Amino acid sequence: MRLKNKVAIVTGGAQGLGKAYSLSLLEEGARVVVADILEANWIDQATGGKGREVFTIHTDISEEESSKEMARKTVEHFGRIDILINNAAIASSVETKPFYEISAQEWDRIMKVNLKGTFLCSKAVYPQMKKQGKGKIINVSSGAFFKGVPLFLHYVTSKGGIVALTRALAREIGGDGISVNAIAPGFTLTDEMRKQPIFNEEFIKGNVGSRCFKRVEVPEDLTGTIVFLASDESDFITGQTIVVDGGSALH
Repeated sequence: MRLKNKVAIVTGGAQGLGKAYSLSLLEEGARVVVADILEANWIDQATGGKGREVFTIHTDISEEESSKEMARKTVEHFGRIDILINNAAIASSVETKPFYEISAQEWDRIMKVNLKGTFLCSKAVYPQMKKQGKGKIINVSSGAFFKGVPLFLHYVTSKGGIVALTRALAREIGGDGISVNAIAPGFTLTDEMRKQPIFNEEFIKGNVGSRCFKRVEVPEDLTGTIVFLASDESDFITGQTIVVDGGSALH
């Protein structure tokens, strides 16, 4: 197993991509903390009711004290933090609209969770990773940033900020043995996305048509890259953003 005995925190791991990331880490031998405001109802089924290698912490990543508590409880329970996956974000519920119709309140809400939350969680785990002399921070950006998708200005900007944060933070804490990388998924058809009227058959057809690989992207298309970035195999990679979207955004 590539992640045996490593301890990983996955924010937003209760559903969607975060759930897929958490399961892939567990399969590779990691002990996983699901940090979310939602209940991770999949845990008992995935672990046969034992749940010894995974537990949940109710975490609001946009609040500093909550993110600190996430890190503290992880160390208290597992004794270390090896991996942080900054996945939690407002995404599927974002309404499309011209930029001039986006209210200041909407803008602030997206930035508070998507960008500030990534900053706060990274800040929270840093002392423990520095103490260990090694750590992996993996941020989740979006292919939408590389394509400049219109009518999602607040969301696209927040995900562009993730790329900037990844590059600057990698420079800042590389000397502590901590790598900081990002993954940029394309439009991925999760259960949550299926519920949104905007992501209809016409939207999906156009999205698939933009790719080199002419098919829908599913969560499992992303887990291999997540595991790679979390593993020792990527120890000399930092400050990078890997686009995983079937060849839609090329950069």
